[in-house]
Amino acid sequence: MSATPPVLLTTAQRTTTGALLIEQALRRGLTHAIADGPLTVQPLHGRTVHWYGGPLAADRLAGSLDLGLLEPSDGWLAELPREFTGRRVELTTLAEAWALRRPAFVKPPSDKQFPAAVYADGARLPRTGDRIGPDTPVLVSDVVTFAVEFRFFVLDGRVRTGSRYARFGRLDPAPLTADPDADAALVFAHRLLTDAAHTLPSAVTLDVGRLHDPDTGAARWAAVEANMPWFSHTYAAAPSAALDVVLRATGPRSAFATRDRRYLRPVPAP
Repeated sequence: MSATPPVLLTTAQRTTTGALLIEQALRRGLTHAIADGPLTVQPLHGRTVHWYGGPLAADRLAGSLDLGLLEPSDGWLAELPREFTGRRVELTTLAEAWALRRPAFVKPPSDKQFPAAVYADGARLPRTGDRIGPDTPVLVSDVVTFAVEFRFFVLDGRVRTGSRYARFGRLDPAPLTADPDADAALVFAHRLLTDAAHTLPSAVTLDVGRLHDPDTGAARWAAVEANMPWFSHTYAAAPSAALDVVLRATGPRSAFATRDRRYLRPVPAP
């Protein structure tokens, strides 16, 4: 009898990226399941489960399914040298951000507890809610404009696939072969990963962009952010290569290599 195949588990909410990854997973012999209640999750206990979906649903399932999920550290972007960020970036708390008296771009590092946006000052930030409070970590950065932004799916410090996803803040996906800035973006991503891959999980998505300088017109590249592959849109990237990264980024906690264990998302208490 053949071994039970691994499972790609997704939420019931259908997305374009989810559909593409499911198709690729089925082609490889994985099975697919939808986490829409205990009756569908219970039979998966003891099996090798990979995940594509949001962090809240993942947190509800992680303990019972022994599900490990890689994610970059909250302070990764803030700890990068300025040559890679092109702007001031600070990891702080929501309480400290409330005291801002200047415009700033503010976002949660990974979970999307409130919208990432430019806020005129700290008074415009959300106060409290079901998922946020004074101690909620936030990234605060200078306000900059990215002329173009790319997402790369990275495995073991190397770009496996990617695409353009935005121009001047507006969603505008395109394959790498269709954008004249793609080669420069790849060169910058390679330089960044050469210097900083050891500060990231072995499977991660890396967003980079070309900063817009209206005064000089100079092309300067910078890291936008790093994210969890299991909660990242592929846009126009190759789904098969993206799935390689998603599968490495999720799975049985005991299966992760030692160097990745510090990047495992904590399992919430029951």
